[in-house]
Amino acid sequence: MLKYTNEQIAAMIAIQNLHKSYQIGSNSLPVLKGIDFNVKEGEMVSIMGSSGSGKSTLLNIIGILDEADEGSYHLDNIEVKNLNEKIAAKYRNKFLGFIFQSFNLINYKTAVDNVSLPLYYQGVSRKEREERALFYLEKVGLADWSKHLPSELSGGQKQRVAIARALASDPKVLLADEPTGALDTKTSYGVMELLQQINDEGKTLIIVTHEPDIAAMTKRNVELKDGLIIGDTIINQVRPQLHV
Repeated sequence: MLKYTNEQIAAMIAIQNLHKSYQIGSNSLPVLKGIDFNVKEGEMVSIMGSSGSGKSTLLNIIGILDEADEGSYHLDNIEVKNLNEKIAAKYRNKFLGFIFQSFNLINYKTAVDNVSLPLYYQGVSRKEREERALFYLEKVGLADWSKHLPSELSGGQKQRVAIARALASDPKVLLADEPTGALDTKTSYGVMELLQQINDEGKTLIIVTHEPDIAAMTKRNVELKDGLIIGDTIINQVRPQLHV
């Protein structure tokens, strides 16, 4: 039986002895080989590693998009295990906000409609959905673009809409998978400055990235290799220099 330390019990995310394999034909491919990983409320953590290191698989398990084969995962002291899709979706909506490299916006919906979409699935009234969506668009600096379609926005603006959408349901944790991967350097730093501000306000962030300069803008670097954590370091956070 797994036993948790006081630090793990107090963590927003507490993962112990996590294993995950995928079946490739008749062979089993181990991807995570015994991960112990805790994140406290309010942390800003980057997960780094080369392709195949297991970082996206770990993020998918944290995001309740995949399930471990072995080990345990607690999110805000709730065990995540053997969930049917209805309960998994409920937990995702309640606890988690997602930011993707490809933005994942709906092309035929305006910015405000994209941001309000998670609230629709939570049963929030139309009036409140729009008010909250506009609030978060203003927060990311896009209030004047609320009626624009994604095709009318730059890459950086699309990512800001995606961040507003992730924030709209006030999740406990934001999960960002290569959030700057499709952006140029200046735009990437602008997005990271915004994510730092959100973290400064108390939101917990986990960011998967392969870019060392992006990882340097978080407060803790976790490095994966061959399905194992080989480094976990608190760092002095770099603030992007945008106005030089």
